[in-house]
Amino acid sequence: MTKQTTVRLPEELANDAEAIARVQGTSVNSLIVDALKSELERVRSDEGFTRRAKELLERDKELLERLAR
Repeated sequence: MTKQTTVRLPEELANDAEAIARVQGTSVNSLIVDALKSELERVRSDEGFTRRAKELLERDKELLERLAR
């Protein structure tokens, strides 16, 4: 399943992405999907990020519990 979304890119970045995709024989969409996958892998392996995410989730949980009273 896929989800469609719109991404606004600065013109220079869009032009670079088109050129790279053309040279690689792929689409800009595939280039963006691959880049996003790589970034997600990098972020998920970042211990600082995962610690901050857990802290944020815990604060959100506490807030929701207070609001539910």
